[in-house]
Amino acid sequence: MKRENIYKRRLDKHMDELKWLYMELYNSQDMLDRLLKGMEGFYRERAEPLRTLDAAREADPCWYRKSSMLGMMMYADHFAGSLKGVEEKLDYIERCHVNYLHLMPLLDTPRGRSDGGYAVSDFRKVREDLGTMEDLERLARECHERGISLCLDFVMNHTSEDHQWAKRARAGEKEYQDRYFFFDSWTVPSMFEETVPQVFPATAPGNFTYLPETGQHVMTTFYPYQWDLNYRNPVVFNEMMFNFLYLANRGVDVLRIDAVPYIWKELGTDCRNLPRVHTIVRMMRMIGEIVCPGILLLGEVVMEPKKVAPYFGTVEKPECHMLYNVTTMAAIWNTVAAKDVRLLKSQMETVSALPSACTFLNYLRCHDDIGWGLDYPLLEKWGMRQVPHKKFLNDFFTGRIPESFSRGVLYNDDPATGDARFCGTTASMCGVEKAGFCHDRQAMEEAVRLDTMLHAFMLFQSGIPVLYSGDEVGQVNDYTYKEKPEKAADSRYIHRGDFSGSWRNGSMNRKQSRIIFSIIWSNWRPYGPGSPYWMQSAPSVH
Repeated sequence: MKRENIYKRRLDKHMDELKWLYMELYNSQDMLDRLLKGMEGFYRERAEPLRTLDAAREADPCWYRKSSMLGMMMYADHFAGSLKGVEEKLDYIERCHVNYLHLMPLLDTPRGRSDGGYAVSDFRKVREDLGTMEDLERLARECHERGISLCLDFVMNHTSEDHQWAKRARAGEKEYQDRYFFFDSWTVPSMFEETVPQVFPATAPGNFTYLPETGQHVMTTFYPYQWDLNYRNPVVFNEMMFNFLYLANRGVDVLRIDAVPYIWKELGTDCRNLPRVHTIVRMMRMIGEIVCPGILLLGEVVMEPKKVAPYFGTVEKPECHMLYNVTTMAAIWNTVAAKDVRLLKSQMETVSALPSACTFLNYLRCHDDIGWGLDYPLLEKWGMRQVPHKKFLNDFFTGRIPESFSRGVLYNDDPATGDARFCGTTASMCGVEKAGFCHDRQAMEEAVRLDTMLHAFMLFQSGIPVLYSGDEVGQVNDYTYKEKPEKAADSRYIHRGDFSGSWRNGSMNRKQSRIIFSIIWSNWRPYGPGSPYWMQSAPSVH
């Protein structure tokens, strides 16, 4: 079939709904026409190998739900120094049987004001210390040749204050101020503050930042240097969709939509999970299916299942292809500390009751902190009240109580409310760090068994298992982040250490890490010989 006919078939399939939703939201035929023209342009520019991959995945829409999927997430610089370094280590990644590679934020960000890469100043430029967009394209091509899908973060909710739009808004250009939420007085922001919770009350209180050079307030839900985008403006939606398609045309297979629930703001609400969010994600899904149907949308929704599930959409009108199973992750660590499986059992029953088409990414650790978003009404029925139970969990995992084997640090500790989140690697949470420091052989054996068991449990869950880089070798906490001025204030860097640092800077040596690696992988055999998970021996670590 000719290219034009393929595109027309896909467009015709979605055109009525796309137009309906777009006009309902923006009521602008001119802006819709601009969107459609841009979409067709990106389709025409799409490379032939990517078109071939689109066709194969379009014919097999459940390709990503096969039992052979195994993911790994990593920071390119921490793992291999640069994108070229990651490409050089693809043999290692392949020997780990990883076929879904999530590279943490790598687009251009201001040094020292990046929030770990989530304050993007240019959506079409790679950070210079990591490489170039051409390096990213070459890495994507090499991944595809090896059957590896590449995932990248797409930060939709906000831009860096150093983004070109923000610079022009700060300079007073009304057109660009309208792409954010600018207010000339505190009247409207104060009304928002009455209903909108704070994300980081201790480190970044409030939801607005005052700009003395303009005498205005701008909405900044996360940090003052991250300005929230105004999706009531069709220019913002169109341009962000073009950025999405640009990255797809560079060879990215999965776009992780950061902070999905926050992208629509409405006065008098908590600005979370509003209906228009689903309208935007649904349109994004259709745009992808028209231009590049091989692309997947992964939603970052860090909430309980009843609020997470709607982001899958419906069978007739799907939204995200995949979501994170964050509540099971938190429930697993609650079980480790409390030695009580009831909450985990309840969580698994909730997830299992969802339609089989709901695909979750299962993990023990990720780049972020662990927030204790547990089912507290249920816990209270068992005598565990929210505030003291959170304190118990944080005390346990930071090693503050005698029976604890875990080591780690708190994140965003709020003395006023007693609330805090936790940071640490899987191995350190399982006791490997403490056992290594104390030279306790028995404790090390117990820590390895716990680490192995938790990974095996993750692997057997329905969905896609994802490792955080370093977990496959039992990497422990890296405390050297405290010595680096640009990282010292963010305790999440304790579990974002350089890949080689687990045996160089931690209390565990290379031999111990290889023992964990060997045990975990030689025992993960859920499908028997010949399956993608079967390994006769552990791959070597370089």
